[in-house]
Amino acid sequence: MNGRKLHKWIAEVLAIVLLIQGTICFPQGHAGLFLRTIYAKTTAEKIQEAEAQKQQTEAQKQQTEALKQQTDAKKDSLEDSKEELEGYLNKLNSDLTEISENLSNLETEVANKEEEIDKTQADLEDARTQEANQYDLMKRRIKFIYEKGETSYLEAFLTSANYADFLNKADYMEKVEAYDQRMLQSLIELKESIMVKEEKLQVEMKELEALQEKVAEEKGKVVTLVNSTSGNIASTNGQIVAAEAEASAYEMEIATKEAELAAQEANLTALRKQLAEEQAMSKKAASMAWRDVSELTYEPTDRELLACLIYCEAGNQPYEGKVAVGAVVINRMRSAAYPNSMVGVIYANRQFSPVASGRLAARLAQGATDSCYSAADDAMNGSTPVGNCLYFRTVIPEINGQIIGDHVFY
Repeated sequence: MNGRKLHKWIAEVLAIVLLIQGTICFPQGHAGLFLRTIYAKTTAEKIQEAEAQKQQTEAQKQQTEALKQQTDAKKDSLEDSKEELEGYLNKLNSDLTEISENLSNLETEVANKEEEIDKTQADLEDARTQEANQYDLMKRRIKFIYEKGETSYLEAFLTSANYADFLNKADYMEKVEAYDQRMLQSLIELKESIMVKEEKLQVEMKELEALQEKVAEEKGKVVTLVNSTSGNIASTNGQIVAAEAEASAYEMEIATKEAELAAQEANLTALRKQLAEEQAMSKKAASMAWRDVSELTYEPTDRELLACLIYCEAGNQPYEGKVAVGAVVINRMRSAAYPNSMVGVIYANRQFSPVASGRLAARLAQGATDSCYSAADDAMNGSTPVGNCLYFRTVIPEINGQIIGDHVFY
């Protein structure tokens, strides 16, 4: 196989390898243009990379599922804690109700005790008054007896009309004296009992006040626990909501990873199918020949058609990029794998997007620019900045090749 035929065979094989990538082309380099040449990855390499990406996605999915399980466990634990806290809060509220009732009862007892003490003090004051009055009455009677001279039983005897009168006087005096003594003693005892009662009430009052203070302090502690527990429940609720949101996010991420895995699996299937097709096409391309530019024939409308296509595909690109797009069309006309006419190449199914979108038809109605006509002329005359490229597209990381402006050529 001579050099020229080998050159053609390599170009044909590379063209078939990346056939399903869209409008792309294979680089052969061009010494005079100092262009950067990058060689495309093989489909086998792409399959290897796709399998590695799928394994990575599966690992990420498994990691996310593990994180979700941890989050679910955390959420369950938080819900258990919340249930315990709510039970504790119910008990505290019950205790608080009981303590509040006890405190209310104590306040009532204190109020009653204060009334009882006030009444006892009034009774004591009344007893003291009665004692003073009784003592005053005794003094008056004694004074009255002395003022009348009835100072002794002898005098009463001597002044009595008879013995019976004497007995009556003596009995009267004893009864008066005994009555005074009883009354005085009774009042003294009443006063003392009231004083004892008052002391007892004062002691009880102090005990009630101390108990009231203790219960109030206990109530304050329970109120603090209630507030603290309520705060813990609120905090736990917040953590549960956060855990639910986190679990939901993990679910979405898992769904995303599953979708990625499905897409990657579909991509792997397509790549494997592509590899099989490329291998079959490679065998077929080995037997195909390339026509020389001088062997091509053009219709009168081909120049207009090619210039308008160049305008649609590379109107905003540098001149070399315009010529390169035209060269791709000419290279396809030269290749036995494509039609040998300009119309046949450009209007082939799903080859050039401006055809399907209607942009080419619109541009044909208006015409192209001077630079696009010049680029079409150069390409039709055999100028090719990209060698025997058959495909091109916008630059993306997945496609490597010869880059001119915004396009990569293969």
